[in-house]
Amino acid sequence: MFLSVLDVFKVGIGPSSSHTVGPMVAALRFIKNVRNLNNVSEVEKIQISLHGSLAFTGKGHGSDNAIILGLLGESPETLDPNSITQMVKKAQKYKSINISKTQKICFDPLSDIIFDYEENLPGHANAMRFIAFGKDNTILVEKIYYSIGGGFVVNTDELEIMSNQIEDTDNFNVPFPFKKAAEMLSMGQKSGLSILEMKRANELISCNSDSLELSLDKLWTVMNDCINKGMKTDGVLPGGLKVQRRAKTISEKLINDQSNEKFAHTIMEWISVYALAVNEENAAGGKIVTAPTNGAAGIVPAVIRYYLDFCPSADKKGVHDFLLVASAIGGLIKYNASISGAEVGCQGEVGSASAMAAAGLAAVLGGTNEQVENAAEIALEHHLGMTCDPIGGLVQVPCIERNAFGAVKAINAASLALKGDGTHIVPLDSAIETMRQTGHDMLTKYKETSQGGLAVNVTEC
Repeated sequence: MFLSVLDVFKVGIGPSSSHTVGPMVAALRFIKNVRNLNNVSEVEKIQISLHGSLAFTGKGHGSDNAIILGLLGESPETLDPNSITQMVKKAQKYKSINISKTQKICFDPLSDIIFDYEENLPGHANAMRFIAFGKDNTILVEKIYYSIGGGFVVNTDELEIMSNQIEDTDNFNVPFPFKKAAEMLSMGQKSGLSILEMKRANELISCNSDSLELSLDKLWTVMNDCINKGMKTDGVLPGGLKVQRRAKTISEKLINDQSNEKFAHTIMEWISVYALAVNEENAAGGKIVTAPTNGAAGIVPAVIRYYLDFCPSADKKGVHDFLLVASAIGGLIKYNASISGAEVGCQGEVGSASAMAAAGLAAVLGGTNEQVENAAEIALEHHLGMTCDPIGGLVQVPCIERNAFGAVKAINAASLALKGDGTHIVPLDSAIETMRQTGHDMLTKYKETSQGGLAVNVTEC
C-alpha cells in the first residue's frame, strides 16, 4: 500500500478538508469534465446538491462557497484566501459562470446549490451530485462525488474500487508496499531498515531526492507560517459563535511572563498555543496544510514546533523525517479505517493526527520501529470513541481545543513508547480496526452532522 506524503499532507484552505477542500476539488473536476464534453455548447445550466454531513454542516464549513470557487477554476493549493469574498460575491451577483471564453451559462449559487437534508447517497456521508443541463432541463452529464476526508475526492467508480480494495498494481509498485503496521514492522526486520528509510524509498519511486526535499520544505513552511500568523492575529472568528481567538493573547503572556516562579508545564502551554494558532487560522479560512484533515491540522505542526523549540537535537532534516514517518502512519489509518469525521467521528481526525505526530516524534528522537509503532498505537488508543459534534456546524468548538489536547497526547505517547522497548499488548493494527468498528457503530448524529453531543446541548449565542 502506498500513499504519498504529498497525499497525506496537502496545502489547502480552511475550515474543513472534507467540507471545504473536497467540494472545491469536486467542483473543479466537474467543470473540467463539462468543458471536455463534445456537446459542451449545449450546456445551459449547472446544479449541485449536497447530501448527508455536507448538507447538515455545509453552511458552517463554507461548502457552498468552495463549490463556487471550484466551478470558477480555483484549486485549494493555489487559491489566495484574501480573494474568496470578492469572487463569491461576483458569482452571486451575476448568477452565471464562464465555461469558455465565449460561453456563459446560468448558475445562481443561492438556488443552484441545494442542501438536501432528506436523501443520503449510499457511498459515503459526504456526497455531492453535480448535473449539467441542456435545453428543456435535459441532463447532459451527471456526476456523483464523495469527499472521503483529508481533501480526498472520489467518484462513484473510484469509490467502488476502493471499497472492493481492488489494487492498482502500478500504485503498489514500491519497494515496501506495507498495508498493515505488522507488515511494516516485518519488512523493517527483514530489510534492516527503519520506517523512515522504507517510507523514503517508496517516495523516491515517483520523484527524486531534491524534489522530495523541496516538497517537504514547502509543507513545513506553510505549517510554520500558519502557526506564526495565528499567534499574531486576534479578533473574533467568523460564523456567528463569536469565538475569540486566544493564541495571540496566550503567547504574549508566555513571552512577557516576568515572574520568578516558572512551571515545567509552560512547555505544554506553548504546545497548546501552536495548535490553537493553526486551528484558529483554519477556522478563519486561512491557508493551512491538511494533516491529515483540516479539523486536526494543528496537531502535527504543533508537535514539530515542540521538537524544534524544545528538543536540543532538532534540525531541518528531522522535520522532513518527522513528516515522512507521520505520513506512513496516516496512510495505514486511511487505508484500513478512515480519517473522515463524517465517517468515523473525531477519532478519525484528531485521533489519527495524534497517532501520526506521536510516531513522527518518536522516530526523530531515535525510536526503533517497534517504539514508533507503539507511540502511534498509544495516541490512537486514547482517542477511540471520540465523537464529531461541532457546535453550529463550525470547525471551532470543540475542534480547536481538541487539537491542543491531541498534540499534548502525541508527545506523551511518544515519551511513553520511548521509555519502553517497543513491546506492548495492543498492536497498532488492532487500534486502527477498533477505530473503524467504533465509527461504523457510532450513531450518525455524532458524525459531523451537528445533530448530537455538544452541538445540541450548548445554546448558540
